[in-house]
Amino acid sequence: MITSLLVANRGEIACRVFRTCRTSAIRTVAVHSDADEKALHTRTADVSVRLPGTAPADTYLRGDLIVKAALTAGADAVHPGYGFLSENADFARAVLDAGLTWIGPPPEAIEAMASKTRAKDLMAAAGVPLLAPLDPDTVTESDLPVLVKAAAGGGGRGMRIVRRLDALKEELRAASTEAESAFGDGTVFVEPYVEDGRHVEVQVLADTHGTVWTLGTRDCSLQRRHQKVVEEAPAPGLSADVEQRLRSAALTAARTIGYVGAGTVEFLVSGDRVHFLEMNTRLQVEHPVTEAVFGLDLVALQLDIADGGTLDGNPPQPSGHAVEVRLYAEDPAHDWAPQTGTLHRLAVPEGVRLDTGFTDGDEIGVHYDPMLAKLVAHAPTRAAAIRRLADALERSTLHGPTTNRDLLLNSLRHDEFTSARMDTGFYARHLPDLTRPTADPLAPLAAALSDAHGRSRFGGWRNVPSQPQVKRYVMAGEEIEARYRHTRRGLETDGARVVHADARLVVLDMDGLQRRFEITRYDDDLLYVNNTTLRLLPRFPDPTTHLAPGSLLAPMPGTVARVAEDLTVGSTVEAGQPLLWLEAMKMEHKITAPVTGTLTALNAVPGQQVTVDSLLAVVQAP
Repeated sequence: MITSLLVANRGEIACRVFRTCRTSAIRTVAVHSDADEKALHTRTADVSVRLPGTAPADTYLRGDLIVKAALTAGADAVHPGYGFLSENADFARAVLDAGLTWIGPPPEAIEAMASKTRAKDLMAAAGVPLLAPLDPDTVTESDLPVLVKAAAGGGGRGMRIVRRLDALKEELRAASTEAESAFGDGTVFVEPYVEDGRHVEVQVLADTHGTVWTLGTRDCSLQRRHQKVVEEAPAPGLSADVEQRLRSAALTAARTIGYVGAGTVEFLVSGDRVHFLEMNTRLQVEHPVTEAVFGLDLVALQLDIADGGTLDGNPPQPSGHAVEVRLYAEDPAHDWAPQTGTLHRLAVPEGVRLDTGFTDGDEIGVHYDPMLAKLVAHAPTRAAAIRRLADALERSTLHGPTTNRDLLLNSLRHDEFTSARMDTGFYARHLPDLTRPTADPLAPLAAALSDAHGRSRFGGWRNVPSQPQVKRYVMAGEEIEARYRHTRRGLETDGARVVHADARLVVLDMDGLQRRFEITRYDDDLLYVNNTTLRLLPRFPDPTTHLAPGSLLAPMPGTVARVAEDLTVGSTVEAGQPLLWLEAMKMEHKITAPVTGTLTALNAVPGQQVTVDSLLAVVQAP
């Protein structure tokens, strides 16, 4: 019987497993890198063990250190979570060889699916339909577009869509580098890319006594950088025949490799065609939607199966519909650049499930995936679940770095999604519309009136005609001025009547319509009006902060991974040409020339650590 469990992972999934452990009276053990010393999963476990360093290769990918940590802490079982070592057969064997219980499938099953190329060969022999890999050396124009994909791991890392033959070599190299960094294995392969495909998967659960459940379908078609953003169960709009073929193929895959525990078989569905993609031999990030629809705790079932428990002959019947969104600290409007900083406040309304690895005041760093939380809504119908989730997102309080919240809201309310006509090209088609700024235009005025409240109480009005008071803010990347006046009657402004104004609340009346603005301040110049972020600008800007036109600033903290070949000061560059790459949050981020011109400064060198807004280079237009 499992009495003490170590989670060989971090963040949200570690917290998720710990939650089930607490209800099951199982002692919890966390491991943490130096960067995660004060992380939520570290704080909430019964005990935690340090893994010295910050890079995944030195910490969460060190199976030997994790096994040692489990033995030192007195754990008798190890749950791998997802990512990192969760699909590493050698790690599973090391856990078992140490006399510990492994919460996952047999190492042989992991090995069978660990390489996506070997998995495809195995599934083809079993009669599972799939897209055959292509030889990178023989790809021609007629094969395009193609998808470069890491043979190991998942989560969108090591994947590239290639539409130009002359870009294939560079994308193979970039995907391999990214996969090596994330998974310790830089092997990649190439397969046809289906433009109009939907990403549909089947949750499987198997015990050690021969029972295998297929727990319906999930649709995960809304993806950025091949990483899922919105997921739902069941997958909408599938014919009974397609759904049956998906479940049959998933059952065949699980039985072929002698699977045990929770796993997911992923497919590309185009029309009535079904293609096997891969099998994830672990718990998926999106497992909560299946839990909601089937009324199950998949982690509890994983633990029970590892303890030798049996599944009933048939799974429970599904009920209703569930939708999940992944809330990321990133800027979708600027190439999905990850964001860092303090998460001042994260609060969601009741009625939705929140899975997160952060609490108020936590720091979002540069070392790991930028996912902040998952929000899940369950309702009797798909439309009701979407509506409930969108409403919860809109009413959530989110103060901190830039996030994809507006993108998620706009996605949930987009006609293509609500009518279930989406596919994996959704964001490629609609990203500009989905990321248009939605900052409240009245937020600067409310902020200024809130700040003016203190002075109006202490004689701000004078018995002479007065000029408007002006405050300047940065909102959604633009400078905005807010004007108001101190009068005998109190604070006044053009276009709105001030009903109430104090340091925390402003109420404005516009033609009989009253709106409330809650103001929260975190330092002298950072404030939030409801959920709109404002930065107060100084009255007299510092002229030394001016940058030359064409300056390229680091959009995030990170490491300069590489600089374009033969790039030197004096080089002529084209607008959009890649100049250098930053590595942050386990992904490579391309920095391109803003204009066509001459490179007049290059401050970046490979291996250099940079902070946000560090000057990397300058391109001077002719």
